Amino acid sequence: MTFALPLSPVHTCETAHSLASQEPVWPGLRRWGAVALLALTSGLAVPAYAQGSTTSQAATRSVNEWLTRMHEGSRQRAYIGTLVVSAGSSMSASKIWHVCDGNQQMERIDTLTGTPRTTIRRNNDVITFVPEAKTALVEKRDSLGMFPELLRTPQNLIPQFYQAREVGVQRVAGHLADMVEILPRDELRFGYRIWSEQQSGLVVKLQTLGQQGGVLEQMAFSELQLDAPVSMDKLKKLMKDTRGYEVHKPALKKTTPEAEGWRLKEAVPGFSAMSCHTRDTGSTQAPGTAPMQWVFSDGLASVSLFVEPFDPQRHVQESSAVVGATHSVSRRMGEHWLTVLGEVPEQTLRRFALALERTR
Repeated sequence: MTFALPLSPVHTCETAHSLASQEPVWPGLRRWGAVALLALTSGLAVPAYAQGSTTSQAATRSVNEWLTRMHEGSRQRAYIGTLVVSAGSSMSASKIWHVCDGNQQMERIDTLTGTPRTTIRRNNDVITFVPEAKTALVEKRDSLGMFPELLRTPQNLIPQFYQAREVGVQRVAGHLADMVEILPRDELRFGYRIWSEQQSGLVVKLQTLGQQGGVLEQMAFSELQLDAPVSMDKLKKLMKDTRGYEVHKPALKKTTPEAEGWRLKEAVPGFSAMSCHTRDTGSTQAPGTAPMQWVFSDGLASVSLFVEPFDPQRHVQESSAVVGATHSVSRRMGEHWLTVLGEVPEQTLRRFALALERTR
């Protein structure tokens, strides 16, 4: 999901979603792996009034104030924890080491389920080690428009499309957390139920809510040590040590949709364009034919438009799919194949698909 508890390496995903692979990758699976050890349950919230004065300050916060507090919480505390993620029928777990010195954040994530993998991030520089394949993937991942960097969006339209509702207090991984629901004001986006650690504001649990209020996807720390002794110097050394690994660097090029011959004939309310890249496939390409990724965000949710030349061997039929809160819609557009993917309702993706048009 776009909304991640730690400074996730998919923040990136935008990547919302990297063009390093031939096909778009489900963000939840890309981030944590497809298998987990145990399920999460939402539990029962303790009513706010039952906690005395612990939530009196929380009850006065606007949606912007809540999100600012969560944003700062990830920057002010070093921590070590185990994060468990559930998306649809897929579950996974990862060990996280996080540290920030005020100017830069570093984070190490080791998968505990599925294929062994270690991802280390220093601000927007990310390297992922895959020991079984002896490969390392080096990427630049701009987190613009993604939580917790949502306040860096060019225009903060979040209050126009979301509202905050305080719920209560609950313990998560041994820490008292204020609960808040960030609810959409229209049918084009999902809502979120968030647990924010009372002292720091750090997000310790998060659920993505469907249009009927059901939980589509959730992640939470099963154990969390705040103010942990995480060494930034040690993480820097690990990040640079690629001995024995074959290093891959995806060739991405910043561009504009106009330069590639595309535009949206109608904007989707609340969503702003964040970035546009093409991928060098290594073959001779005519102008405007390289695979392209165009990323949009409303500050909390992201949508990626992937456009590539139509290939009858791979692009068999138009389709839609869903994993947790992530939906995708694919369709042919003349000599091109479009895949729209994001953590939003399917109807939102179809609005993007219908609005995209070729200009040459």
